[in-house]
Parts: sequence; structure tokens; C-alpha cells
Amino acid sequence: MNEPKSSAEFLTGAGEITQDWGELARHLATNGWELTTDPAPRQFSSGLGNLNYLIELDATPMVLRRPPMGPIPPGANDMGRESRILMRLWKKFPLAPRAHHFCDDAAVIGAPFFIMEYRPGLVIGGTMPPQMAPDAGAGLGQMMAEQLAAFHGVDPAAVDLDTLGNPAGFAARTLKGWTKRAQAAWGGAAPATLEMLAEWLGLRVPEDGAVTLLHNDFKLDNLILDPTTLAPIALIDWDMGTRGDPLWDLGVLLSYWTEAGDPAAMAELDQMPTAGHGFPSREAMAQAYAAINGIDLTHLRFHRVLAMLRVAVIFRQLFNRFVEGATDDPRFQRFGETADGLLAFAGDVAHEKYF
Repeated sequence: MNEPKSSAEFLTGAGEITQDWGELARHLATNGWELTTDPAPRQFSSGLGNLNYLIELDATPMVLRRPPMGPIPPGANDMGRESRILMRLWKKFPLAPRAHHFCDDAAVIGAPFFIMEYRPGLVIGGTMPPQMAPDAGAGLGQMMAEQLAAFHGVDPAAVDLDTLGNPAGFAARTLKGWTKRAQAAWGGAAPATLEMLAEWLGLRVPEDGAVTLLHNDFKLDNLILDPTTLAPIALIDWDMGTRGDPLWDLGVLLSYWTEAGDPAAMAELDQMPTAGHGFPSREAMAQAYAAINGIDLTHLRFHRVLAMLRVAVIFRQLFNRFVEGATDDPRFQRFGETADGLLAFAGDVAHEKYF
């Protein structure tokens, strides 16, 4: 799904989705900024969701971010939420790029959008770059555990985000939301596994625990790295950020984390090259994170299974977009089978066949 890319690789030709740059220039001019339109902004090539463009504003490279074309699932691709987070979080969490402008007027380019600082670097997707050391995954795994723990250590009040989301009843509400999305995504074609998972999760909803800021999609390809040292430069894709149990962010990370011996659907995720290259196992990652912040992992399996349900729903939604003609990206055509396989794997995780 994602090849190793620098954050400066762009789409060209038929794959590129252009925007109304003239209208954007007029809008930005009313806010005191000059947009360079010759040459025109360019669309970054990575990602399956939101559209990102390298623009030049007052002779400074910046990034414009907007939702994908077509219908948007409720609560997804929230540019207002993401810009609110990124206008504040950078003050205490240096990996958060700073957002400078948000526009909710869809008349400008067809959807809400925001503009943030540009931090170029290396993005590692499903394949490890060939120049990496054979055991580079060990350091990357430890770095991710450290950065997730550091982010969870940020006091929401210190960055004026203590009203973000609603952490009360977070686990129960998250389960309800993703179960509802799953039913809508599969409709009458839902596998029996979906009903089993909903029942299993419903019997194990934990009480409210610790409350921290949540990224909600923390994984390797959302980190921009220094190409030489692999030190993190930025953490991106904050449109689902909220507050809740930090075990949810850990569960989401592990839902993308493949290991040798996983079923085919996990390999088809193609999100992170963690099945080799010295990366720690899922269990070792959980323990590394817990060792840093002292969190109790008792309820991690609930969050793991719910996060696996979530990623299955996301892939089913992407498949539905292809079927409905909202995208002609050929990658999406196989995502229906992948989603069913991910549901089956979630059932295996629930029954402790896998960590």
C-alpha cells in the first residue's frame, strides 16, 4: 500500500487531483498571504485518505491539507479538529507540525482545509528502504515506543486541548461507534465474525482509566524521519485526535504491526515492515511502551481487538468507495477481501491465538 517515500514525492499525470488554485490564491490574499501559482502546487503521493499539497506561501514551502474527494464517513477527515490540535500541540510536543490557517468555507476549494508547516524527510511505508541496516527496526521500534509515551505525557490543559473530545465512557462509545460503522460498511454481507466480535467486546468494556491526548492513528508511516539518522522529525495525520485511554493508541499501533506467521490479510495491510528487519514483536512493543510510562496493560487485549475491528472497517469503507465509483484507485479493489481477513484475524486475537 505504501512504498518508502520521502515526503517530497509527488503524483503526476492522471493520478493527480488538482484544486482551484486561483480561488485559493484569492482567499489567502484576503488573509495577507501570497500563494505562488506558477509553478502550481503539487500533490504528495503517499496516503489513501486526505489529500496533501506542497504549496509556496510568501515564498515559504507549506502544506495544504484537505479531505479526499467524494462522500466522507461521519467523524472522519475532520480538518477543523486537526487544525485545532496543530495550532496548539507544537508548543509542548515538538513532533507536531504547526498549523497556521484553517478555512471551513467549502466554496474555496470544495472542502474545508488547513495550511501547516512543511517538514521534509523520509517516510517508511510497507517496505523497508534497501539502504537501511538489516536490524534498523530495533531502533525504530524503541523510538516509536518512546515518542508515543512522550506524547501521552503531554498535559492537555497545557496546550489548551483539555476540552478536546469526551473521555468519559471512551471505550464504550468507541465500541458503539465502530460497531455501527461496521454494520453500515458491510450491510447485509457482514461475515458471522462481525457479530462474534461485537459480542466479545461488549462483554469486556473496561471502566474509564487514564486520560491522555490521543493521536488515533499512530504508526510508522505517519512519522517523518531524518533520512540519515532516522530520528523523528514530525508526526502527521491528526484528523482523528481526541482524548481518552492511552491503551487505545497502543492498540491502534499494534493493529498495523505485522509479524512473521501472521495470516495473509495482515501482510496485505502493507503499512509497516515490522515482520522483519529487527523490529520487536507486538508483545515486546507493548512492554517497551509500558516500561516507559508504567501503564497497566490489563485491558490491552480489548483495545487490540477493537482496533483490529476498526482497521477492518476502514479497509471495507475504502473498498466501498471503489465500488461506488468515488475512486478508481486499483489498490482499493482488493480491500473487500482484506477487510474480511482482518475481521477473522481480530477473532483470533480475541481468542488469544495471537498477541
